[in-house]
Amino acid sequence: MALSESQVPPDAQHYLVCGTEDCERNCQFYCNDCHQPMCEQCRDEHQKNTKTKSHEVVPYKQRKRTLPVEQCKIHPTKEMVLLCEECQIPICYKCTATKEHRGHAFTDLEINFDEKVSLCHEEIAKIRNYFEPTSQDLKKEIAGDVTEIKKIMDGIRTSMKTEAEAVKKLVDTVTSENIKQVGKIEQSLLETLNGQNQEIDDYITYLNDLIKTFYGYLSPSNIEQITSALKSESFIIRPIPETSKPVPPVFTACQHSKEDVAKLLGIITVPNNKPENKKIKPMETVSTQLKPTEKQRKQDKEKSYVKQTLSLSSSVTKVREYTAPGVCSVFNISMGKSGRLWVSDDDGNLVQIDLQENQLQKIQTSGGFGYHTVTQDGDLIYTDRKNKVINRITPDNTITEFIKTGNWEPLSIHSSHINGDILVGMMKGGKAKVTRYNKTGTEIQNIQRDNKGQVLYRTPHYITENINGDVCVSDWGNAVVVVDKSGQHRFSYTGQGSEFGPYGICTDVLGHILVCDVMSKTVHLLDQDGQFLSLLLTPQQGVKYPCSVCVDDENNLWVGQYGTNTVTVYKYLHEHFISIQQFLGNVCVL
Repeated sequence: MALSESQVPPDAQHYLVCGTEDCERNCQFYCNDCHQPMCEQCRDEHQKNTKTKSHEVVPYKQRKRTLPVEQCKIHPTKEMVLLCEECQIPICYKCTATKEHRGHAFTDLEINFDEKVSLCHEEIAKIRNYFEPTSQDLKKEIAGDVTEIKKIMDGIRTSMKTEAEAVKKLVDTVTSENIKQVGKIEQSLLETLNGQNQEIDDYITYLNDLIKTFYGYLSPSNIEQITSALKSESFIIRPIPETSKPVPPVFTACQHSKEDVAKLLGIITVPNNKPENKKIKPMETVSTQLKPTEKQRKQDKEKSYVKQTLSLSSSVTKVREYTAPGVCSVFNISMGKSGRLWVSDDDGNLVQIDLQENQLQKIQTSGGFGYHTVTQDGDLIYTDRKNKVINRITPDNTITEFIKTGNWEPLSIHSSHINGDILVGMMKGGKAKVTRYNKTGTEIQNIQRDNKGQVLYRTPHYITENINGDVCVSDWGNAVVVVDKSGQHRFSYTGQGSEFGPYGICTDVLGHILVCDVMSKTVHLLDQDGQFLSLLLTPQQGVKYPCSVCVDDENNLWVGQYGTNTVTVYKYLHEHFISIQQFLGNVCVL
């Protein structure tokens, strides 16, 4: 079905013919006074004509819409051409003299109609340029969430199956050992019983021999012999050997409930967090004008000036150095707010300093490596490996117990800058894992094995998170182990030489992974997918034993070292600016 002119979308690519008689050229302009579409040549002639040169000729999209012809209901022979401003109804000229409209103000209905039509087109433009695309973006985001949820659930199912297989193996091992133990007990009891049986056999033989002897004494020719024999001790019969009744072992079966088994296999918990609303980008001003005004051109120019971008610099520059009083080495750095930072050494000293190198607070802890981090709220949280807890220090210096880790020793910790989750590397009896807690301290995820059931970690002594949600662990004696936020193994980085000793680890706004290598005394730079990019810092640049790294809000790299309480700050990212037009590329208008 064909659309009327008023229904044709303002941005539709439809072909209009000039309204001048016998002219079939393409229409580009419109005379608001004549209500006539016209081509460029007819427009020029129209504006040269002395009768029409004062007419308002505008681009076709900016034309005034022709007022539909509609007869007055009270005066059927007259057309409605006015709007009664007080009654807000269209009327004809004769209606102005009636009692109902006497003394009211009136405006040209055509002007009012044109304003309403323009308003409709503006709303249509808003829907097409903002509401509909934004809704489509949300659909894509939801589809991505669906994929992510399925991936997470697959990871949980895999972890559950792996855990179940591990428990089955343990059950088989324990059962096998118990059966072996039963066999040994049985063998011991049977050996005892067989010994007793042999002793009775020997005794019966002795009795038979004794009977034969006594029969020999009964012979009439042996009266003298029997008389002497009855006087001897050999006439006394030995007592029957003592035997004992065996005491078999007793097997006590445990009464297991479904809940007991569930505890062995792990527990599925749904975080009690309120879902965060998806962010909807703000609506920018949507204009349907073809020709911008001078004010709009000025505003557009101001908006199109620059966009800041970051890239790797061709060289690394030392910015400055800080001395951290109260520590002998710097094994971990946590950036706080208001220009304050926390540093720690390997003797359990945890110190807060400001940028003037003043010691603000000092705490004696059980020590560790990457064992403290600053939360989104500005609190410091740190692990207590000895007592198996995670403590919190609020800005008013109050220390409280935050999370208990059960039988697991917490080694490393990181507070997510994305959602506030707490990532903790732990160990227990030679096993290692990463546990995720929400910001309130509720356990929501455990990461221990890959899809093949192989353990991921040995000693997760430093941990961080990348901009895409990947969990990056510096696993001593092993590698940099990276899993996605669902716990699926993505890659492991084992260095560039035969020896690799990963220590402090962090990420930056570009998704780079920076990790210290105490074996080569360097800082390695990797991309988001684990590809080696460069040795960012080497002994040739003055570093001796780098063991902790941290990137601040201004994209500076802070490096702490073993054997010195100096923290060095480097600039390794280059900031540059490009115009928005250059960033977006050239736009062609057809």
